[in-house]
Amino acid sequence: MALKKGENAPDHAAGGWSRGTPENGTGSKSMERAEKPLSSFSQRPQEGTAQTEAPFWEQPLSDLTRAEWEQLCDGCGRCCLVKLEDEDTGAIHHTSVACKLLDQQSCRCGDYPRRRRYVPDCVRLTLEKLADIPWLPPTCAYVLRHQGKPLPPWHPLISGDPESVSRAGVSARGRIEAGEDDVETDDLPDFIRLWPKRWPKKARW
Repeated sequence: MALKKGENAPDHAAGGWSRGTPENGTGSKSMERAEKPLSSFSQRPQEGTAQTEAPFWEQPLSDLTRAEWEQLCDGCGRCCLVKLEDEDTGAIHHTSVACKLLDQQSCRCGDYPRRRRYVPDCVRLTLEKLADIPWLPPTCAYVLRHQGKPLPPWHPLISGDPESVSRAGVSARGRIEAGEDDVETDDLPDFIRLWPKRWPKKARW
């Protein structure tokens, strides 16, 4: 049974757990791939109408088109893991339980165009929200670019190979222990793990 927003989960550690409400930057069932209204994205000039620019992933996030914004996602699947919030401390804890829509092999959403129909509290990642979402993985391209850092060499836009994310140990593939429909709410704290919030050693550069 999936937790509802504001619904209490079993006691654990210092206090009870609950699924965080995504709008205030806490944990959620899953995180939606970056989406913004088209009007908030800049439009790239057509080829030949401007001087050669650096690759779009080196441009400020505010300058990206919607398609470019979407391509920044490395497909690691970490943000699509269930998260729990300690009701006493507000701390966010990641689990190894995947959103019901996450394809555990590809680590991509299984029904991205209609995801909010099945996961209503799937979070819309926007440029404005980046600074207020504390549970994004440190390897996340949106986080790195928001901090002014370059994309890592294993990112598909750099490597040209989507499998480089898995080889670097960044992907959730092979580390997911269950889907959320297969785990009782009371058992979710048993799946709390540290790795979703850490840099894998192989991914450092």
